Order: sequence, then C-alpha cells, then structure tokens
Amino acid sequence: MIPTFFRIIKSKNRLGFGNSKKNQIVLLFPLCPTTTTLYFATMGEAGHDYEVAGGGEAGKTVRYGVVGVGMMGREHLINLHHLISDGKQNVAVACIADPHVPSQQQAVELARSFGWTGLQVFAGHKELLDSGLCDVVVVSSPNMTHFQILMDIIHHPKAHHVLVEKPLCTTVDQCKKVVDAAKKRPDMLVQVGLEYRYMPPVAKLIEIVKGGSLGHVKMVAIREHRFPFLVKVHNWNRFNANTGGTLVEKCCHFFDLMRLFAGANPVRVMASGGIDVNHKDEIYDGKVPDIIDNAFVIVEFDNGSRGMLDLCMFAEGSKNEQEISVVGDIGKGEAFVPESIVRLGARFAGRAGVKTLRAEDERIKYDGLHHGSSYLEHLNFLAAIRAEGDKVPAVDLKDGLISVAIGVAAQLSIEEGRFVRIDEVTDGTFCRTYT
Repeated sequence: MIPTFFRIIKSKNRLGFGNSKKNQIVLLFPLCPTTTTLYFATMGEAGHDYEVAGGGEAGKTVRYGVVGVGMMGREHLINLHHLISDGKQNVAVACIADPHVPSQQQAVELARSFGWTGLQVFAGHKELLDSGLCDVVVVSSPNMTHFQILMDIIHHPKAHHVLVEKPLCTTVDQCKKVVDAAKKRPDMLVQVGLEYRYMPPVAKLIEIVKGGSLGHVKMVAIREHRFPFLVKVHNWNRFNANTGGTLVEKCCHFFDLMRLFAGANPVRVMASGGIDVNHKDEIYDGKVPDIIDNAFVIVEFDNGSRGMLDLCMFAEGSKNEQEISVVGDIGKGEAFVPESIVRLGARFAGRAGVKTLRAEDERIKYDGLHHGSSYLEHLNFLAAIRAEGDKVPAVDLKDGLISVAIGVAAQLSIEEGRFVRIDEVTDGTFCRTYT
C-alpha cells in the first residue's frame, strides 16, 4: 500500500474517548495487513506529521464523515456498519459532526457497539471538513441547514463526495445556488438521498415501466398513509420555515418517483391540504406548528401524463404505508410497501390475468427505517464514487431541485387555492429534459 500523510489539527469542539485531549486526532490503521474494514485509533500531538495506512486509487479506503447524527444520521451509521461488516467494501467511518451533545453521545455509543474505537466527534461541519479525516460527507442534518453546509463543502479546498439527505434544500432558490456552485467542482460527486427509488417493490415497478410492458404511462397514483412526523431535536420539523413544508420535506420522494414513472417534467400543480388532526395541541416557544398533515396533490406533466398524491399522516391503521399505481395505455402496475409485492396486469388479459410478484433484493443486509433502500442507496453511491472516468450519481442535484420545486408549488397551491405553474417557482428553468 502507498502511505499517505496528514498533520494533526487542533480543535476546541471534540468529544473524545478515554483520556483523549482537545488537540488530539485519530489516525486510522488496519488491524491486520489484509483487513481494512475494522480499525483502532492511535493518538498524536498537534503539529506533527503522521502516516496513515492507505492505498493506491484501486485499493483506497473510502473514509466517511457524517454531519448531523440525529435519527437519520444514526440510521446512516448503522447502514455503513453493515456495509463494512459485509467485508466486500473497503470503507471506514472516521468522524461525525453535530452541535447537539445528546446526539453526539448516542452516536458515540452506537459506534462503540460496532467496535469503532477511533470515531472522532466535532461540534461543527467546518471543523470536520478541515480535519482532512474523510473523503465522503453524508449530510443528514435538519433541512434548513442543508444549504449552508453544502455550500461550505463545495467551496472547501479539499474535494469531498457528498450524499445529502432529502430535501436538497428548503427553497428552489437555494437548490439552484447549490446546483450552480457544484458545476464548478467536477472533482466532486453529489448525490441526493431520494432513496425510495431503491425500495425493492418500487425498483421492480420502475423496471417494469422502463421495460415498456405498460405502454405509454398516462396516470401515476401514489398513496402514503402513515403515522405522524416523529419528534426531532428541538422540534425543528414542526414548522414550515425549517422543513420547507410537509410537501417538500416528506413528499419530494413521491414527486421524484412521479417524474421517473411519467418520464417527463412537471408543468403545473394543484393541491388541497390542511392541518386537521396532528400537532394541533402542541406549542413550542409560544408557536403552534404549521405543518399540514394531509393533502391531495395533482401534478400535470409535459407529455400529457398526470400524477396524484394522496397523503395522510394520521392513518396508522393501514396495512401498507405506500401504495403506488402506474397505468399505461396497455397495462397497469402496482407496488406495495412494506408488503413488498408488485401486481402486474394487461388490459387484454383482464382481472384474471393479474400477476402478483414478490419483490426482494438479495443485496440488502439491513432493512432499517426504509425497507433496505438506504443500504442500497449507499451501495449505489459507493459504486459511483469508485467508477472509472466520469462519476455520475444515480440521483443528481437536478433531480433534487425538481422534486423540491414540485413540493414548493404544491404548498403555494394550498395557500392560494389555485393551480401553480412550475415556471412560477423555477423562473422557467429546468435542469433535465426527458424524452
């Protein structure tokens, strides 16, 4: 292996292990010459150069840092643990950053349970970036922080590949600025965490649609009937100003899927929704939550197809959380999550000809919160990082931008009680054209 070097960096915001001091930093070495997936830590003094076991490009350990280790950040840590434990991926989790000490502590305990004795903890993302400890940054902080964190990563002298949780940002303007800034960093790969694409039944339905067995898609109907929003740190997810609104925060997943199934871009949106059951008796700093808990959204696409979202967040009494129906001019396909089945039928065969298929993916080592899709997302992201030549993310910034734009248009439609053209919220600019 070809050794690399870096210098110890001082930090005032470090939650260390044992007798570690504020100006100490962990260097990663493999436990044995043939294993680079489990690590121990050695400490050194600030100002000295130390060698880090590494390798040429082909065998290089991909080092991860996670910014934001609340519920979703810890979910990423667990997925990365399973990725490492698989033994086929040369990856390591080197550091995390979060200003919330209880979240830091929970992440540290999780890391200890995995045997990660060398994890380094920072209070801020800038210190994590400056440390030089990671090659990849997973951004899983609250929605309203994504924009500044992404801009800081993009403008940092060291290139970091990025996996950013959905939504990309909370406003279309912020998304555009991130897209424009990232164009100047061809040395970075940025993927957006719209991982519902990878849920096995959804992925199977995408495959069926792309295969043409449904014909030209005319209608896409997505129903999500689920539980209310979970409690997050400082209850940030109770207010539109922080989340972008429910139809941005939660439903960008479904608008992304609609685009995939329709094979087209949105033209206009009509929505109706309200705050009818959840969070009505909650008060935070004298403010009542303003996030909607149910909505119907209609999206019209530029190829004449239509999408419809049926969202209810007080429907715990549902067998399936997500039900997706895609109807073309010659057939219909449906996906059900978490039942993990797909139904496929053709017009000429009628009801008797409908087939039920089991949707599974043997690559999944951990189901987690999203039925294995986060694990598959990490596999795809890592494959894109290691790809030869141009590195193209499976879900790019343009996908993230347009999924946010549809959500913003839907929120505006509810507020003003009218159809909203997508060019009203995007200034007529689209980042990808589907044919």
